[in-house]
Amino acid sequence: MSREIVEAVQTLGREKGISEETLMVALEDALLSAYKKQPESAKYASVELNRDSGDFIVWELLIPAELEDRLLKEQEEEAEEPEVDPETGEVREPEEPELDLQRLAEYADQIDREDVTPHDFGRIAAQTAKQVILQRIREAERGMMFEEYRDRVGELITGIVQQSDSRYTLVQLRERVEALLPKSEQVEGERYDHSSRIKAIIKEVSSSTRGPSIIVSRRDPELIKKLFELEVPEIADGLVEITSVAREPGYRSKIAVISHAEGVDPVGACVGPRGSRVRMVVSELRGEKIDIIPFNDEPARFVAKALSPARVREVLVDDENQQATVVVPDDQLSLAIGREGQNARLAARLTGWRVDIRSETDFADQDTGSTYEEEELGGRCAAVLSNGRRCPNAALPELRYCGLDAHQALAEHGTDVASEVTDTSSEATGEAADVPDEVNASEATSEAADASEATSEAADVSEVTSEPADASEVTSEAADASEVTSEPADASEATNEAADASDATSESAVAPEATDEATS
Repeated sequence: MSREIVEAVQTLGREKGISEETLMVALEDALLSAYKKQPESAKYASVELNRDSGDFIVWELLIPAELEDRLLKEQEEEAEEPEVDPETGEVREPEEPELDLQRLAEYADQIDREDVTPHDFGRIAAQTAKQVILQRIREAERGMMFEEYRDRVGELITGIVQQSDSRYTLVQLRERVEALLPKSEQVEGERYDHSSRIKAIIKEVSSSTRGPSIIVSRRDPELIKKLFELEVPEIADGLVEITSVAREPGYRSKIAVISHAEGVDPVGACVGPRGSRVRMVVSELRGEKIDIIPFNDEPARFVAKALSPARVREVLVDDENQQATVVVPDDQLSLAIGREGQNARLAARLTGWRVDIRSETDFADQDTGSTYEEEELGGRCAAVLSNGRRCPNAALPELRYCGLDAHQALAEHGTDVASEVTDTSSEATGEAADVPDEVNASEATSEAADASEATSEAADVSEVTSEPADASEVTSEAADASEVTSEPADASEATNEAADASDATSESAVAPEATDEATS
């Protein structure tokens, strides 16, 4: 064999990225297969190839009979059970046993060798050598691809759809590398048109006879993480982290984000200017809704935020059982639960807590008459609400209560029950409101007394006057004033009638003038 063949093999190795030694071993196996095709070839033989000159030697291995029998017996014991032909169901007869050359290498000192190099190979032998070399090159390429993608599980890849049917979708990652998108890893309602580009997560990589079997997924929650990492530089740089993801593929997802840098808003960084960043992720997910939740170390606040867009009134947490009872306004109950419980399920997956959502009316009816039981504060506000539950807010440093003024005022009254302070304040307000009414009543009574005096004076004047018309008017007005004084019970009416009496008094002052005119 000439030097040109060795150089050609080396060039091929550089083009394919295959090591030179691998190709040389493949060339030795090809020469051995070609020798086996020769008539009267030795049963056991090996080939040695000079890496520099390209010369080769075929050695016949002369194995002692005792050693051969012992090695064949050991090999039969390690052999697997007979295979069954899946088409015919018949048991396949095992091939004639032949010792492995690697096993014989251990007994090289007991084996003699003889040079049986043929002067020339026939056409069939040459064709066999060619097929063996090509096969070994393909196997080496498959092995390289398998090693490359085995360490890329969980990575985001972009591929072109080549074929799609009811069982799976074939995605081409690069030249001669294809991945399978099974039906179980596809999102319901998505269509994968031919030649369209899609992004997916590498789910599994395994080795097969046709090369590495790569399974990709569009349903994996890791897909959302990788898409945000691709669109948000703060996540790629580690300034913002996605702590958890809850997803129902094709419908809605919730992600919890936290910032590791001061002054960086994690939610704003993920949303982007005018929503440009999150819009790109939603577009890649074919319209799937995404809720971005700020992570919080306090379970109550985290659960309340996870139930957005619903408004939460109160959250009661049970740290021991990892359960949270959420109280929402009556008009927010259906929104908090979501369609078929979707919002509640996603919130539970995102937080890792079991979430029980109750309306205010049901919660109040159930807890009527409940009393507050003393328990460890654990950094929470010590104020007890009207429903008998403790305030879910965190207490201020070195204080028992949160920042609400009503709860801070409990320290002055020596009680933790906010309703008691409210009742005391309302009673004091009621007593203060009663005092002005009594003062007004007394003023009205005094005015009524003045009106009665004016009436009596008007009556005296009516006896002196000689004008019956004017006197009758004064008398009628006086009668009205007397009726006013006869009803002292209603303070407001007495005040008005006292005003009428004062008018009557002013008119009675005209009576002396009329009397003087009559006398003249």
